[in-house]
Amino acid sequence: MAIDYTPLFRKRMVNRAQRTDAWRTNEADLQAEVLRGLLKRGAATEPGRRYAYDELAHLRNPYEAYRRRVPHVGYEDIRDSVMRMVAGERDVLWPGVCRDYAQSSGTSGGKSKYIPITADSLRYNHYAGSADTVSHYLRQVPDSRIFSGKGFILGGSFANEIHPTDPRVKVGDLSATLISKMPLLADMARVPDRKTALLPDWTVKLPALVKAARDCNITNISGVPSWFLTVIRSILKSKHASNLSEVWPNLEVFFHGGISFEPYRAEYRRLTDMSKMHFMETYNASEGFFGVQNDLNDSSLLLIADSDVFYEFFPIDGIGDPVPLWGVEKDRTYELVISVSNGLWRYHLGDTVTVTQTAPVKIRIAGRTKSYINAFGEELMEDNAERAIAEACRLTGASIVNYTAAPVFASDGKRGRHQWLIEWAKTPADIHTFAIELDNQLRQLNSDYEAKRANTIFLDPPEVLSAPRGLFDRWLASAGTHKLGGQRKVPRLVNHRGVMDRLLSLME
Repeated sequence: MAIDYTPLFRKRMVNRAQRTDAWRTNEADLQAEVLRGLLKRGAATEPGRRYAYDELAHLRNPYEAYRRRVPHVGYEDIRDSVMRMVAGERDVLWPGVCRDYAQSSGTSGGKSKYIPITADSLRYNHYAGSADTVSHYLRQVPDSRIFSGKGFILGGSFANEIHPTDPRVKVGDLSATLISKMPLLADMARVPDRKTALLPDWTVKLPALVKAARDCNITNISGVPSWFLTVIRSILKSKHASNLSEVWPNLEVFFHGGISFEPYRAEYRRLTDMSKMHFMETYNASEGFFGVQNDLNDSSLLLIADSDVFYEFFPIDGIGDPVPLWGVEKDRTYELVISVSNGLWRYHLGDTVTVTQTAPVKIRIAGRTKSYINAFGEELMEDNAERAIAEACRLTGASIVNYTAAPVFASDGKRGRHQWLIEWAKTPADIHTFAIELDNQLRQLNSDYEAKRANTIFLDPPEVLSAPRGLFDRWLASAGTHKLGGQRKVPRLVNHRGVMDRLLSLME
C-alpha cells in the first residue's frame, strides 16, 4: 500500500489557507503593501525612472498618486519594450535580465504576445498560487490522501514563433516554464517526467503521456479541461475502461483552469467516481496567478491579495473611475487591470470579472473584453454563453468538446441570428431541441438578448451546426497558434464572421 504523506503537510498548508480569513478586514492594507513593494523594486526600471516610483513607494497608500501618474497600457503599448527584454536588455520593465517568456494568444494585430516570467513572479506569484490551491483544497477536504500518490500535470512546450538567438532565453507555454523550473520536491510528486512533459510534437507526446500515467497511482490531475479530455480518452481506451476510477482508484481532484469548466462538467462527472471526486478551479494566466476556488460549493474565485499582484477594476459600462480591490461593488462587472512583478504596470489583462463578494473579494470570470457578440445590441458575454450551453447540455443529455459562435448579419430582408458551431463529445438526440434550450437559457441569463429575441422581432433563433471531430484542433493548427495542452484557446464568442467562416471552409 502506498505511503500517505498528506499528514506531514496538512497542518502547514491549512494554516496557509487560513491566512485569507483575515482578508475580511485587511485587504486594503495588504494591497497597499503589495503596491509599495512593486514600486520599490521597480524604481530602477524605465517606467520607474519615468514616473518616479521611488517617490510613490514612500507613500502610506500610493494608489491615488500611482493612478494619476502612471498610464494604463495594453500589450501593443509595451511590445517593443518586451522584445528588447527578449534581446537581453536589463532593467527595462523589471529589474535585471529576464530569460523566460510565456507565448500567449495574439492581440487584435494577430501577433502573439510574449509575457515576461521573472524570478519574482515565479516565486511570489505562480508557485505561491499553486501552493494556495492545494492549501485551500486540503482545508476543505479533511480526509484527503492527495500525497499518497502522484499528480498528473498536463503542460505545453517551448515551441514558439520567434526562436531567440540566445539559447538561455526560453519562450513557450507558461506551463512549460513552470514545469522546467519546478522545485525538486514538487517535481518528484508528479508525472510525466520533465522530458515527456515538454515534448512539442503531440503525435509523439500523447502516447508517451498515456504510457507514463496509465499505470501510476494518480491522486490528482491538473490542466485545461478541453485538452485533458483528449488524454483521458486515450488512457481509457488503452486500459479498456469506461471510468477513470477503474484506472486510478485513488483519483480525488481535478485542478483546472484556462477556460470555463461548465461546458465540460457533465462529461467529467460521467468519467469519474463522483462519490470521491472534486473539481477545483484556478485563475492562472500567462500574466499571473490571480485566484483560486476556496469553497468547493461556490464556483466563484477568491482573488489572492498578497501574491505580488496589485489589482484595479475598470467599470465596463464606462461609468466612474477605476477602483482598487477595496473599492469594488458586489454584482458589478469590471475589466481587470494588473500590476505584477513581471513588469506589467497597469496592464489591461483583457478579462472581465463580476464581483460576487467583497471583503474578501471573490469574482466570477465573465469573459474576455474582446470575446462577446453585440451585433444587434444583445451584449452577449462569454459567461452567458458558458452557462447557457452547459445547461442546454444537461437538459438534452449532450456534452461538448469545443464550440464558437458568431453573428449572421441581417440581409435580403432576413433578420440576423447567432450561429453556433459545436464539436460534440455526445451529440444530443435532436439538434433543434438543443438550439431551443440554448436560446431559452440565453434569454433567462441576458436581458438584452431577451429584449432582442422577444417575439422574434429583431433577432431570429440561434442556428446550431455540428462540427466534425477534430475541426477546432485543425483550425488552431492552421492558424499557427495551436499546441495541445498549451495556453492558446478557441475564441468562444466573436463579433465578426472571420473565425466562423474559416472554420466552415475547413469543413468543406
